[in-house]
Amino acid sequence: MKIFYIKKQKLRLLITILVLAIFAIIFYNIYYKNSEETFKEDIYYKGNIDEKVIAFACNVDWGNEYIPEMLSIFEKEDIKITFFVTGKWAEKNEKLLKDIYSYKHEIGNHGYAHADYGKLNYDDNLREIKKCHEVLNNILNMECKYFAPPAGSFNDNTIKAAEELNYDIIMWSIDTIDWREDSTQDKIINRVLTQAENSAIVLMHPTKETIKALPVIIQTLKEEGYDIVKVGQVIK
Repeated sequence: MKIFYIKKQKLRLLITILVLAIFAIIFYNIYYKNSEETFKEDIYYKGNIDEKVIAFACNVDWGNEYIPEMLSIFEKEDIKITFFVTGKWAEKNEKLLKDIYSYKHEIGNHGYAHADYGKLNYDDNLREIKKCHEVLNNILNMECKYFAPPAGSFNDNTIKAAEELNYDIIMWSIDTIDWREDSTQDKIINRVLTQAENSAIVLMHPTKETIKALPVIIQTLKEEGYDIVKVGQVIK
């Protein structure tokens, strides 16, 4: 049987490396993981109020021709929702944006460009969110607090950039998928009504089929006892 001897100098080195490794693991678990959890607390796929309320979130980067009719439907039903708009869209459509805001709807940040934020680094995420914030502030003289990443795409850099700018990230619990060509009025209605629950966030866009589906969705949800509200009203 062979017996291996380790010199004291090498033994001290091994012990030092082992101790440093243990401290590194402890540091990671205490600081990095806790930091991740803090960031994740600011991402909402649905609200956190256990009441019969459902938030409508309409993401806007196109579909101008359908927005006036959407506003008319919401006004008739006495409903206020949240419109997440891109900075580029806002710059080109100041009057329409002001019309939306004049009806007391909540305005959210959809990024300056309709980009894939999940592929951007921290600096680019920060720049895009901040630029949209500044555009909306200049046009409406208001401060946004909610950011909806286009296509729901984000990464750790997006989370940290949003946190730096005091934004909560808004996702959704019900997706109408109304942007697809095969999304008919009936499909949109079914997607919403079969998944309705307290504090749900319903994602939609200004489309022809959405316009046709909204009256039925609104009437049915009201009959079931739901109030349709802004995103900010399902988050406390």
